[in-house]
Amino acid sequence: MVAVSPISDIVARWWLVHTKPRHEKALAADLDRKGIAHFLPLVHVKRRHAGRVFDVRLPLFPGYLFLSGTEEERCAALMTSRTVNVIKVADQEALRRDLQDVYRITVSKEPVDLYPGIREGRRCRVIGGPLKGLEGVVLRRREVSRVYVAVHALLQSAEVEIDVSLLEPV
Repeated sequence: MVAVSPISDIVARWWLVHTKPRHEKALAADLDRKGIAHFLPLVHVKRRHAGRVFDVRLPLFPGYLFLSGTEEERCAALMTSRTVNVIKVADQEALRRDLQDVYRITVSKEPVDLYPGIREGRRCRVIGGPLKGLEGVVLRRREVSRVYVAVHALLQSAEVEIDVSLLEPV
């Protein structure tokens, strides 16, 4: 496995890879097959579906993965159908320190809030699914949030339940 800990003594440049929505794990698998070192911070989260509780591992930073490699490896990541952009990080030492902290969080047993930017009262946009593009205000935030959508001209509104992972702050 090529996934690496940012605590290791890798001297290659770290890059920030912006992935297509929900493609983080698949991109990590692609990079594994290509032998490209990377770090995808995952955390354990309990999810309910059809009355059952499942323990799933979700990306700590949805839409992002960290790649450690050369310019050629960066290009190889861009050539996958799962990458939107690869961002050059100017301050490599600061990123290494940050990634070490993130690594410590992911291996700890402490609970982690996956979507801290999605708070009650915050205006958000749906980034996936049949409601993609819809904007509204978060009324309740848990695994499944309620989003308030207003039609001001009618003085009416509607609420819809949506998975918080499908929301981004506006």
